[in-house]
Amino acid sequence: MDYEGQICRAPMERSSFMLPVMVGCSYNQCKFCNLFRHLKYREIPMEQIEAELKRVRELHGKPKKIFLGDGNAFGLKTEKLYEILDLIAYYFPECEGINMDATVTSVLHKSQEELEMLARKKVKHLYLGIESGLDDVLKFMKKDHDLAQAYQAIDRLHEAGLIYDAHIMTGVAGKGRGMENAEALAQFLNRTNPAHVVNFSMFLHKEVPLYQDIRQGTFVPADELETIREEYHLIEIMACRRGCIMGGGQPTRSGDRTKALRAKGLYNADNTTIIKKSDENPLVLELYNGLLKGKEHHLLHNDSY
Repeated sequence: MDYEGQICRAPMERSSFMLPVMVGCSYNQCKFCNLFRHLKYREIPMEQIEAELKRVRELHGKPKKIFLGDGNAFGLKTEKLYEILDLIAYYFPECEGINMDATVTSVLHKSQEELEMLARKKVKHLYLGIESGLDDVLKFMKKDHDLAQAYQAIDRLHEAGLIYDAHIMTGVAGKGRGMENAEALAQFLNRTNPAHVVNFSMFLHKEVPLYQDIRQGTFVPADELETIREEYHLIEIMACRRGCIMGGGQPTRSGDRTKALRAKGLYNADNTTIIKKSDENPLVLELYNGLLKGKEHHLLHNDSY
């Protein structure tokens, strides 16, 4: 199947078979987004979707993961999603998980029974465009939700056994609000516990509505340094919910068996390491006694970050 538009998916989906089920985005109103402005939204017919599944199967493809594109595949009517998932199960019974982008509204429009059925049909990860932890920023950027709705949607996903991944956007709050947005985002992410956080740092295009706000002076973008400081601050204050073995950037949310295996690997690595402590590492000592000498306290306790 020929793909229409720009391919954009989370890096965790790099090895997934990408199956387009729509062209464009059914919402397509976010002020900063340029991915789908030039596309007229339409759903891809079922016969075309099945033909693509059949083509890949006849080429002996056996994908373990499938990503449904494009902008808001979860926004399809539930009955059509069921039909697509049933076709995937028929052509690729070995498939272990089906992931896609979603909006908060598309989650709230589905009943709890529908969410649970989608989970039983192997839907795993939903990528939600959270962007900011500030309600006024979400409203200004014409997101489809406020924070209360996002909390509600994510609670329902967790209850249904679906995994949520957060798309965020440093710089989205504008000049002078980076630290405020970082702290609000950290509070939101710590409360909702996403499996992954993907930062699409703001990149401005002349074709998007936000560019007109900049020209009119109703939005002043943050510079690169403020955006970097915002991301740094966010990482500093985010909580690691699952501890050092299962949290801290580990690639997947897993059960006790995986946790035990990772712990065993860490202990084995520790047993074979000659230097056990960083303050006994000659390279670290050279760094602190040279380049960083006299600067340690300032770097570790700097209020500007």
